[in-house]
Amino acid sequence: MEWIGAGSLLAWMWLLLRQGFFWRTDVRLPERRDPERWPPVAVVVPARDEAAVLPQSLPSLLAQKYPGRAEVFLIDDGSTDGTGALARELADERGGLPLTVSSPGEPEPGWTGKLWALRHGIARARERMAPEYLLLTDADIAHAPDSLRELVAAARSADRDLVSQMARLRTVTVWERLIVPAFVYLFGQLYPFRWVNRPGARTAAAAGGCVLLRDGAAERAGVPEAIRHAVIDDVALARAVKRSGGRIWLGLADRVDSVRPYPRLAELWRMVSRSAYAQLRHRPLLLLGTVAGLALVYLAPPITLAAGLARGSVPAAALGGLAWAVMCGTYLPMLRYYGQPRWTAPLLPFTALLYLLMTVDSAVQHYRGRGAAWKGRTYGAP
Repeated sequence: MEWIGAGSLLAWMWLLLRQGFFWRTDVRLPERRDPERWPPVAVVVPARDEAAVLPQSLPSLLAQKYPGRAEVFLIDDGSTDGTGALARELADERGGLPLTVSSPGEPEPGWTGKLWALRHGIARARERMAPEYLLLTDADIAHAPDSLRELVAAARSADRDLVSQMARLRTVTVWERLIVPAFVYLFGQLYPFRWVNRPGARTAAAAGGCVLLRDGAAERAGVPEAIRHAVIDDVALARAVKRSGGRIWLGLADRVDSVRPYPRLAELWRMVSRSAYAQLRHRPLLLLGTVAGLALVYLAPPITLAAGLARGSVPAAALGGLAWAVMCGTYLPMLRYYGQPRWTAPLLPFTALLYLLMTVDSAVQHYRGRGAAWKGRTYGAP
């Protein structure tokens, strides 16, 4: 038991000091200044059965206070709940930026629905206004009135081809408070923002809810065609842009919020499990390694502490307790960012266990032919 505790503590010391300071939450939009000329921007919103959240998100896009030309293109991806008609009604009622609503039809073989919709939206935008930048944002994302202005100013000032903000997810219900901060924390651990933002580093990632992309960089990277099969499309997009020589940036948002509710564990479970095995490239060995790693890093500390106390082993209890303390300390900044109480930090092992089970379930669903399912569509391994 002492060896397990020692291994877990060493793993946490490595993560604390050598994993890009992933636990810090101070990576926000880079320093920015207004450009001399505000470039034209097309806001592309893929939407499939989003009538429930559209009244909270679309008006925030239409109300953007952007000094240059900007238009919104909402792509109704085969909705059955009146998403397209509702979008037109909201535009008529609220006014603001011009809105174009169109539908691309069913995706061609080899395309995921979202990327098929993005392809159609980008093409429509290029036909209508020749944009210099594309704001790719989800239908459940609400933006502060100056969001687009700040994104463009940051991209221009820092000379970035892609600027992405991790939208602040909703934390209202008990399950949202337990799982959502850990989701963002684990994402940052997997893709440390500081590594993503370093031009010479191989790490690349983006947050699909809010991506400002230079149109020329999109053409250079061949997106979305080059990533048409990707289930985790935001990471695939960032990799394609960085691989083609583009400079990217990813950080946490202050005024970009997801309004999609996840009131029950079942909805959060589906959110994670639908793409977890795709993240592991559908490889059983990577799944085994991930399960073992999660167990050593997150489950071993409390188990070692409890076992050490039960057996009267001071070294085991001390090692487990120290590893758990380091874990909690790295989680506190994310809890503060989400406005959650500090006493919930020791619950992280339980949340990690849930993520472990979600990942295993993702693999099970994949081999049953039901992997990567989203709103009536199921995608297999490319």
